[in-house]
Amino acid sequence: MIKDARPNWDNPMQFVLACVSYAVGLGNVWRFPYLCQMHGGGGFLIPYLIMLFLEGVPLFYMELAIGQKMRLGSIGAWTAISPYLGGLGLASVVTSLYLCLYYNIINAWSFWYLFHSFQSVLPWSVCPINSNRTGPIEECERATPTQYFFFRETLNISPTIEEHGGIHMGQALCLVLAWVITYMFVIRGVKSTGKVVYFTATFPYLVLFIYLIRGITLHGAINGVKYMFTPKMEHLANPTTWINAATQIFFSLGLGFGSLIAFASYNQYNNNFERQAIVVALINSGTSIFASIVTFSIYGFKATINYENCLERTRVLLMNTFSLSEDSISIDNVFEWIERLNLTYPQEFIELASKLEPCDLESELNTAVEGTGLAFIVYSEAIKNMPVSQMWSVLYFAMLLLLGMGSMVGNITAIITPLRDFKVVSRMSNELFNGIVCLFCLLLGLGFTTTSGNYWFTIFNDYGATFSLLFIVLLEVITVSYIYGIRRFEKDIEDMLGHRPSWYWKIMLAGTSPILLILLFIFYIYNYIKGGTPTYQAWDKEMGKSVVMEYPVFGQVFIGLLLVSSVSCVPLAALYAFCKKRKHRNQDKRQRTVSTVSA
Repeated sequence: MIKDARPNWDNPMQFVLACVSYAVGLGNVWRFPYLCQMHGGGGFLIPYLIMLFLEGVPLFYMELAIGQKMRLGSIGAWTAISPYLGGLGLASVVTSLYLCLYYNIINAWSFWYLFHSFQSVLPWSVCPINSNRTGPIEECERATPTQYFFFRETLNISPTIEEHGGIHMGQALCLVLAWVITYMFVIRGVKSTGKVVYFTATFPYLVLFIYLIRGITLHGAINGVKYMFTPKMEHLANPTTWINAATQIFFSLGLGFGSLIAFASYNQYNNNFERQAIVVALINSGTSIFASIVTFSIYGFKATINYENCLERTRVLLMNTFSLSEDSISIDNVFEWIERLNLTYPQEFIELASKLEPCDLESELNTAVEGTGLAFIVYSEAIKNMPVSQMWSVLYFAMLLLLGMGSMVGNITAIITPLRDFKVVSRMSNELFNGIVCLFCLLLGLGFTTTSGNYWFTIFNDYGATFSLLFIVLLEVITVSYIYGIRRFEKDIEDMLGHRPSWYWKIMLAGTSPILLILLFIFYIYNYIKGGTPTYQAWDKEMGKSVVMEYPVFGQVFIGLLLVSSVSCVPLAALYAFCKKRKHRNQDKRQRTVSTVSA
């Protein structure tokens, strides 16, 4: 490993913005609102903020301290602590590689939607005409225009993971563009990244603020915001609520990937990372809450529109069935008329009952959607109903793109920085080596642009990082507290900052955080075993909706390989270090024997 002539951030602000740009990503926009919706609205904020200070901030602090002290990437940093722990850094690199492979396809989808936003009529607002030009395409009619555009136009998805098709050229070109921009962001290492983060870390906030102003002025937005902040305190008695809060904090801050260690390794030795860790963690959590207000205002608008459309269909049905005048029923008194007509014409109403839709605003708001479904279907459906929808579409997908790109800078840095610490790689220029890494990831990532690519994307998203990251960070905190030693760690902090860490940091790192991580690890394994055969959502074009299917045998085997591939780096690297040390010891013994005989 080499440590000399290491580049630095131009100033501490660049480091903070790089961490913010990396930590604040797509999960803040599409995962946190979903968890709020699932676990009691405003009540979810209580376990979320508690877990932030019990788990998130201490582990964030620990990774920044390791990176800044060792001034090496994840592999070099953990090898410096113990030769047997180099596999811990290698596991982080492998996990980051998996993340890079599929994460940029989300940016490719954002490009696809962004380019299609510059049309007089948004293509996901209406169903296309069939080849006979006699009406809309049947698949689109059975689904919705937004679902059809995502699953058919964007993905051209196959019915199952077992049916493979060719590459979607539009998506492939968007993926190439995403990787070209990623390469430009990291082309000169920290020097180019430091300039980029000024934009990637701040522009999404401008768009979110614009969307907030627009969102809260939308019809029915208040229904969504009230739904979010109305706490359902009974959810606090559910252990799953607390576990999901801890998991969200863990992944939202980007712990375990090695990105934070890599970023901190470019700091000045005496940089005050303690204050920066608290600031970045609070900004990240504040952004999640801020983005949720925006999201729930959109939820409220969409739910209100759907609810009022349902009431309008019911109103028309009642007027046509009972020959009522046009102005006799409004959407405000539909339920009163239903009761009145039910009492006045009971026989006729019994025949009508099967045609009546259950219109309920609460059930519309309860429809929980996360991930790509929220980002590319729910938001798109809401945007198409807004005035000047093209402008809002461009703003939204530009924001989504920059959030994704900002996180990609951290993801690719987590691969590049540890590898550049090796002498054989350090001889190559930044431009060449970074280009090779980006090209390698692009070529592997093209598999996600095939017709079955979205199913493989789901596998990587669900299984590529979760298990390995819990394992990695658990080993990290045990290593720092009990192998390296909390007292040595204290002295390192004092050497860098001029003071020892307070009791809060020591209690969290030596006790609370490891216990929480062990519980999360056990819960994940229990859920995986309890869940039985893994399943996925397959698109059924005949029904126009997603259906649950079990993964075939090869899919289950691949999931198993993903789960163990990165984790196995730790024991394999330790075994390699042990054999290497034993070999050197035997060589030393032979040399001493030869020297004694010669003497």
